[in-house]
Amino acid sequence: MAYKLIFLGSPGAGKGTIAQKLAEHLQIPHISTGDIFRSNIKNRTPLGLQVESITSSGALVPDELTIALVQDRLQQHDASTGYILDGFPRTIPQAVALDNLASIDIAINFVVPQEVVIARLSGRLTCSGCGRGYHKIDFPPKTPNVCDICGNALITRKDDTMEAIQYRLTVYEKETAPLIQYYQEKHILANLNSNQNLENVFMELLQTLQQVNK
Repeated sequence: MAYKLIFLGSPGAGKGTIAQKLAEHLQIPHISTGDIFRSNIKNRTPLGLQVESITSSGALVPDELTIALVQDRLQQHDASTGYILDGFPRTIPQAVALDNLASIDIAINFVVPQEVVIARLSGRLTCSGCGRGYHKIDFPPKTPNVCDICGNALITRKDDTMEAIQYRLTVYEKETAPLIQYYQEKHILANLNSNQNLENVFMELLQTLQQVNK
């Protein structure tokens, strides 16, 4: 069964790792704005250079730019029956724009204490090739510092330094946390305790999805 999902939660709440696992389980794409941005940065496109300047300090990419990129991605064939949106929407204007683009089945809010978030982010690794996420302790690669999927080197992103982490959490509380109330008022929000091991989070998520009336 396919779903059109949104994953919400602070940076480091575990959205990306679970999204990768669920996408493989349901055979639907994991659509991460971060991956879209990094692809443009890697290819040194004019848009990518603009995105790089913004994200290197931990700030958010402007809504109109993000919305256009996501709209293009949702129109691709593999997203026609279902997908997981991870990192979008991040603001109320983005959520309103998404309402005009798609019908979302459920928004999953990943709940985790801030001290856990900081510990997670400081140990995070990202593939320099495909963008797949890992963690030094919670989700290590099979071979140290090498991506399981494409074999490229794993790196620590600039926005995973301690200074950038603190700034990103501040930005989240101001810009993104209001989305929780937005989707709660639409009666499609489900809270998920992500302060537990990966398998428990995943099983709890599957149970939540089974309750969605399709």
